[in-house]
This record gives sequence, structure tokens and C-alpha cells, in this order.
Amino acid sequence: MTGRTRHDIHALSRQLVGHFATHLAPCATLPGDATHGDITTVTRICLELTVDMMSGAEPDGKVERLQRAAAEWAREGIPIDTVHHAVHEGFTLAFDLLLAQTDPRERPRDTARLMLRIIDTITPAVALAYVREHQAAAAEHHTAVHTLVSALLAGHPTSTMARVAGIEIAPAYLVVAMSIPAHRDESHPRVDTKVVARRKLRRLQSELAERCGGRALSLLSVDGGTVLIPRDVGEAPADDPEVAPGELDPLITRLSHAAGVSVTATVIPAATEAIPEAADQAHELLDTVLRLGRPPGSYRLADLVLEYQVTRPGPGLDRLGTLLDPLDDYPDLMETLRCHLDNGLSRQRTARQLHVHANTVDYRLKRVNELTGLDPSRDTGLWYLRAALIARTYRDCAGLPALRSGGFPTP
Repeated sequence: MTGRTRHDIHALSRQLVGHFATHLAPCATLPGDATHGDITTVTRICLELTVDMMSGAEPDGKVERLQRAAAEWAREGIPIDTVHHAVHEGFTLAFDLLLAQTDPRERPRDTARLMLRIIDTITPAVALAYVREHQAAAAEHHTAVHTLVSALLAGHPTSTMARVAGIEIAPAYLVVAMSIPAHRDESHPRVDTKVVARRKLRRLQSELAERCGGRALSLLSVDGGTVLIPRDVGEAPADDPEVAPGELDPLITRLSHAAGVSVTATVIPAATEAIPEAADQAHELLDTVLRLGRPPGSYRLADLVLEYQVTRPGPGLDRLGTLLDPLDDYPDLMETLRCHLDNGLSRQRTARQLHVHANTVDYRLKRVNELTGLDPSRDTGLWYLRAALIARTYRDCAGLPALRSGGFPTP
């Protein structure tokens, strides 16, 4: 490689930058200082690197300099495909210009292989810098969102941190308590269960961001947690105090599909300043749903108002939980009572489900009355039996770990 070529690096850089600004649309829209500053510098680095490799020398620290420049472009929001396209086209032009100024006797024997080597050096360097920068930005944003959600759940002031994080606080939210069960592969003996759990959570978070336009705020672990969805994302008006039946069903269905598990969620609408109380209520409702063994899906308070109220702690709950104790030695009677209530008091459906005659159902319900003093055929007895069954089921599942707002089991 001739000395003249090395001294023409600056002129070649200016020539290539002019080509970029004229022929590459993304570069043409950049500010003048970016075009004639950063891009000129990077072009010069690439040309110097090319000269070194054409002459058989090592690129020394030029790759690191290129990575620093690429990271700066990533911070400025210049798309990586724009940079790759510019670099590849630039090297094609630079290669031609450098070869034209090189004595034919000094030219590389295999220019195609050399070109591939140069591209193989430049492309990974730019890509790695972009990935590192975006990972750092994502981690920073993730931390900011976590801090903001924690403040909202605690009722602390959030205006300053929201402004710093670039997040708009909505006037009202759907406060969602979510339970995410373990994926089947989390119990596989030959896989890393932590990796499976993290991938499950990432898929769910990605789907949540897509479905809510990136506006949902979440504090989730692999087991569940809390999601705040701006009220105007749903179909109901932001100031509607109720959640429409099935309003959250499509979202929970999509999240379940993405995660590969059946998600259970409870939702309480609330103004932003009432989020702490709504989150507590949503998680209490979720705890009720899980303890009572309800199927996965979304639930409103209106769906479980009786169950929720009956299971509130106190002497009433303790007393209700003992009303069915006389049936402890008669599991067939307990099963018949539960099945009869679940089937809307239909003797025929209960008999079919239990594979017995309808008269057997009548006999067992009569025995329930004799042992408990509560008659399933009378409104008063039926109310007490239903409430007692709820209280007993809730009591028997007391060992189930409830989730705090942050998605971590309570001790």
C-alpha cells in the first residue's frame, strides 16, 4: 500500500460522506453536524481499518473506536439497518477507490476474500455495540418502570420519576392482580427450570406490551404480580367505575397463549390516587379465586362478591368454617352437596355427574340436613350451606402462598 493512499484518507472520507448524504435517504435526513461530524469520523476509522487489513496489518484499536461510535449512534436512535447499509456501501466504494490508488503490483491477490474479512470485522463490531447499548437502555428503562410502579402501589408521589422516565401517568387504571402458574417444562429434570420460567415471563411481558401499546405498567415475577393498564386502553370510558363483563378476557387469553400457561387475573378499576387500595383488593380477590379452585381466566369483584365477602377474616368466617364439620366422616355427603350447588340445585345433573340415581341424591341431601341442621331445600339452609362451603374451602387452602403486589409469595 503506497504512502499516498495513507495521506488521502481525509479526502476519501469527505468524498464518501458526500455520497452518503446524497444517495442514502436515512443519512440525508440527519442533522448537518451528524453527517459531517460523527459519520465523517466513523468513515475515516473504517477507511483506516481497510487500509491496515489490505496491507496485512492488524487494525489495532480501530474496532473499539468504531464500536464507541456505533454505540453513540444507537443512543441517538439511528436504526442499525441504516448504519449497516451505509457501512457496507461505503466499504464497496472505499475498496474501489483504494484499489484504484494502489499500485497493481501491491494489490491483494484475493480481493473478494479480503472484502469478506473486512465486512466480517466491521459488521459484528457495529452489531455488538448496538446490542450492548440497547440492553443497557432496556435495563435502565426496566428499573425506572419498576421504581415508578412501586411508587404508585405505595401511594408515593410519582410526577418527577414519571417525567424522568418519559412515562405518562394516566388518570385511572385497571389494577390487575395476576397469577402465572409454572410452565410444564419447569418440572422437566433435564432443563434449567429458571431459564424456562424467565422465558415464560418474557413472552408474557412482550405480549402485554404489544396488546397495550407499551402503556401497561407491570411489576411481575415468574409467579405473577401486578399490572396497571391505563383505563382508556379498554373499551369502557376512563371514568367508568365498573369493569364490563369479559372486558379483560381477550387480553388474558392472549397472555396465556404467549406464556404457554393458563393465567388467572382479577381486576379492580381505580383512579390513580386510589391504586394502593385497589391493588390490595385485587390481590385479596385473586387469593380468594385461587383458594376456591376457580378455573383460570379473568374475574371482577362483581363475579365473586359473595365469595369475597364471606371469606373476609373474622369470627364470622371462623364460625361458618365449622358448620360442615359434622360431614367430615361422610365424604360422599360433602361431595354430593358441593356438586349439587355447582349444578344449580339440579338433582338430575348432580346424579349424572356422580353416577348415582336421583333418589340417592335426595337421600344424601336429607342426611346433610340431619347432620348439620341446615336444610338444602330451604332458602335459609341453602344460604348457610353455600356460605359454609365457601368458608370451609377457603380455610382448608390456608397454606396456599398469597402473592404480594410485587409478585412475590408472602412469608
